[in-house]
Amino acid sequence: MMMNRRTIFFTGTVTAVYYLSVKSAFSGTKEKAVETKQPKIVKTDKEWKEQLTEEQFRVTRKAGTERPFGKAYEEFKKQGEGTYYCVCCDKELFSSSEKFNSGCGWPSFYDPSKPHNVVEKRDVSHGMERVEVLCAHCDAHLGHVFTGEGFSTPTDKRYCINMAALRFVEPGGEDEKKTAEEKAEKDDTVSEEKEKETKTASKD
Repeated sequence: MMMNRRTIFFTGTVTAVYYLSVKSAFSGTKEKAVETKQPKIVKTDKEWKEQLTEEQFRVTRKAGTERPFGKAYEEFKKQGEGTYYCVCCDKELFSSSEKFNSGCGWPSFYDPSKPHNVVEKRDVSHGMERVEVLCAHCDAHLGHVFTGEGFSTPTDKRYCINMAALRFVEPGGEDEKKTAEEKAEKDDTVSEEKEKETKTASKD
């Protein structure tokens, strides 16, 4: 049976659309597999208190704020090249490359060094509307981010971060960095086990 040109065009179009749809579906599955989300690090207040100093606990676990222009800020200003890790879970957050002097009295960065380790959320506490900055892996309160203040930085953002939430590692501190990564990996494993136990208990 002979097919006219319209039939051939329609058949070819349907075949092409089907092929692209299937290809897109498989491609999306592959991307999701690569971007597997790590479980949150979950600890009780008692466990955090055993790990952190009183000031670190107040700032990171209770959304506190250290006083401006304090001792921690003076230490921050003196620090040279290096990397800033979350004091709670040792995930990399910022580096000296994004550090700048804003004059606000708290450590300032114009961007995270590892954006996937930082999350932002709306904060309406204390009668103000701000954007809170937290560690993506353990929900530690880091500070707030402000936009459009006119700083001559690549992003015109000011990540106003509490030094109590950070742990500074100088270049070459590979042993300390390795320990931090091993500890973070261990905490991730513990969180996975806790999550599995919770799911098993809920099924029972």
